[in-house]
Amino acid sequence: MKVLVINCGSSSIKYSLYDMSNEAVLAHGMVERIGEKQSMFRHKADGRERKGECAAPDHDRAFDVLAKNLLDPEKPVIGSVGEIAAVGHRVVHGAEDFVESMRIDAKVIAQIEACAELAPLHNPPNLTGIRAAQRVFPAAAHVAVFDTAFHQTMPDYAYTYAIPYEYYEKHRIRRYGFHGTSHRFVSMEAARFLGRPYESLNQITAHLGNGCSITAVRRGKAVDNSMGLTPLEGLVMGTRSGDIDPALVAYIGELKGIDAAGVTAILNKKSGLVGVSGTSNDMRTLETEAASGSRRAMLAMQIFAYRVRKYIGAYLAVLDGADTIVFTGGIGENAVGMREMILKDMGRIGVVLDAKRNNEAIGRKAVISADDSPVVVLTIPTNEELLIARDTALIVAAR
Repeated sequence: MKVLVINCGSSSIKYSLYDMSNEAVLAHGMVERIGEKQSMFRHKADGRERKGECAAPDHDRAFDVLAKNLLDPEKPVIGSVGEIAAVGHRVVHGAEDFVESMRIDAKVIAQIEACAELAPLHNPPNLTGIRAAQRVFPAAAHVAVFDTAFHQTMPDYAYTYAIPYEYYEKHRIRRYGFHGTSHRFVSMEAARFLGRPYESLNQITAHLGNGCSITAVRRGKAVDNSMGLTPLEGLVMGTRSGDIDPALVAYIGELKGIDAAGVTAILNKKSGLVGVSGTSNDMRTLETEAASGSRRAMLAMQIFAYRVRKYIGAYLAVLDGADTIVFTGGIGENAVGMREMILKDMGRIGVVLDAKRNNEAIGRKAVISADDSPVVVLTIPTNEELLIARDTALIVAAR
């Protein structure tokens, strides 16, 4: 079975084509700058990459470019669009409507539309991609995989805000959690890597990149995630503040003479690592600057590490101890020094890092804890596209 995975944004489409008989990636690429005067594409298959300009004034035309790349007569990946049995779509927000991946029909589309008020920047482009893909691949089954679905097993006392309850009842204001596809993938891969039953493990999974979140997973079920109603809550991120005193919104608004939307924009786009350092949201840049003596770069890194460390401690309490801690994402998989900052001197609560293993684990699956560490610490590269492909294939095969 050939499964095409789509991640559709407001001005770009990323795609990967899988042969699910062996989970091999047959092709991957993207169309970007959709809607601009000159759009761009990149396409890679069989070790050969092509890129260049293209005409993509809208998402329909962008999907035509995508299909043309797959059908490239010089090096075709497929003989016809009919070879693609299914298309898996990343959808950011499923609210409480979706607790698992779903085959897309008119009812599912209507429900995704209803969730758009909770994710106005993401769900509408996701829907645009679904409709365009249905036109280009009419014979394929289409499946939606939701970033929020994994976190729908959180208990009500974990997701309910201590505000008037009617706001939840009438407006669905609650904590939803995000990065669920990544957290589910790495927690499952960790169990497979260790040769342990997934349902037997308590895990803490830390997705650390430009966006960051951490999840407590009890016996295969998510019971807490650091993000909330929006991805702004929780850990310090590249440009997002993470947890703050909510009164800061009004205080900064009065101080700067801006409204709540203006303050929210600052908290989302000008805070986090870039806000503290004043220079960059890239951890690699900050590490270089800190090594050269920049106090603010070092402070940004220390705040980042401290916040992750606090959440790990909290989730160890939530889970009554963990079997594994898993690091993933660009920072989690590659930032050796940051992992050390986070886990330093945690031996009394069962986390003992092995310095040599940690230094050698860059961008690969590895155990980075010491042999005598009660909690096994792992690095697992995330692969959300593969999990979307797996879910899609399973749903299609079940019908």
